[in-house]
Amino acid sequence: MHPQSQMDDRLPSRPAGVLILGGAHGTLALARSFGARKVPVWLVSNDTPLPSFSRYARRTMTWPGPDDGGAVAFLLDLAEVHGLGGFLLIAGGDPEVRFVSQSIDQLSAAFDVVLPPWQQLKWVCEKPLLYRRAGELGLAVPLTYEISSLEQAEAAELRFPVILKPNMGGRSRFARAKAVLASDKAAFSTAYTWAAEEIGSDNVVVQEMIPGGGEGQFSYAALWNEGAPVAEFTARRTRQYPVDFGYTSTFVEVVDETQLIDAARRLLGSIAHHGLVEVEFKRDARDGSMKVLDVNPRPWTWFGLGAAAGVDLGAMLWAIKSGQTVRTASARPNTSWMYLVRDMVAAGRLISSGRLAKRAYFSSFTGVRAWATFQANDPMPGLIDVPLTAWRVLTRRILSAILTWKCLGRRRDGVSSTAAETDRRDR
Repeated sequence: MHPQSQMDDRLPSRPAGVLILGGAHGTLALARSFGARKVPVWLVSNDTPLPSFSRYARRTMTWPGPDDGGAVAFLLDLAEVHGLGGFLLIAGGDPEVRFVSQSIDQLSAAFDVVLPPWQQLKWVCEKPLLYRRAGELGLAVPLTYEISSLEQAEAAELRFPVILKPNMGGRSRFARAKAVLASDKAAFSTAYTWAAEEIGSDNVVVQEMIPGGGEGQFSYAALWNEGAPVAEFTARRTRQYPVDFGYTSTFVEVVDETQLIDAARRLLGSIAHHGLVEVEFKRDARDGSMKVLDVNPRPWTWFGLGAAAGVDLGAMLWAIKSGQTVRTASARPNTSWMYLVRDMVAAGRLISSGRLAKRAYFSSFTGVRAWATFQANDPMPGLIDVPLTAWRVLTRRILSAILTWKCLGRRRDGVSSTAAETDRRDR
């Protein structure tokens, strides 16, 4: 796997527990998977507190975060003081993925890190590198423009509409939005200026808008161990919020898309992946191709669908690390996952626009076997998620108002702007 330090000689051969850094709904589902098997789960986060309300979280604590200069020292000290040596270390969010992978040599002195080193992982985490690697492997990718400065943005000849994305997920407003739609040059100029201010020009990706909504969004979900898949299945992210390009999935169902498995295996095999992973695709109705959009080497929002469909990736990960035999499993068809609060909003918009029939919406409940937060034997996260969601919506409205005010200021200064669209869409 990756280089080990001399301290590893004193670590147990089998893990005694799991430490998860950051994350939200995916981390919650993973903690439940481990906790149901009596595995001690520790959570460390400077992000949403949602997973900490689970009965399966043995211990939760805050920290300065993965971008803090003392992050490595914090975790190594935590392991020494609390006897966490040999615990599995899993990154639950994008900033944590980068930090853990880049610090793998140091962290491996105390933990069993479930990620490959950054020199491998960056080829699927950073979008320009991802699209380059996918192209080299003969996989379809969206048209992406080479723009890395405000001057290039102003001079670019684009085919609208286009989407602006962060190079990699993070916690800035732009990174949290995930995608900004620009339908004309004026909107693009303002959106690019804002995005560049948020994360820097070099980190803004400008890409074609592939037609269609959630019905064309697909994912490959898997557990890999030292360069090979252990378990894998495919799903359709049928509904999302916002409906055209999702900030989050709201209704996901198991489907059989074997072409995704071949494409994902080629991509992940090229970096000898190790750990949990979701690869996002979108079917382009113009030519029928499945285009690679993103790779998430961490527990994703609808992670709980796997266990509900008979492919419990968390349990399999623990079995591998504990020296147990992992049985082959196939995901049960017609099994689905729902984020009820947001799906009601997404479905309402689709129904009002004539893109979803009411009967089809209500019939979709018949296959739901997993919910984003609710679980009968672990109810508190489901109860707390509603006020947390309301708070996130309120803060995004405030941020949207601030951004709109800035845009109006630019317009008065002679710069066209229509770019708070993403924050408004994310309400």
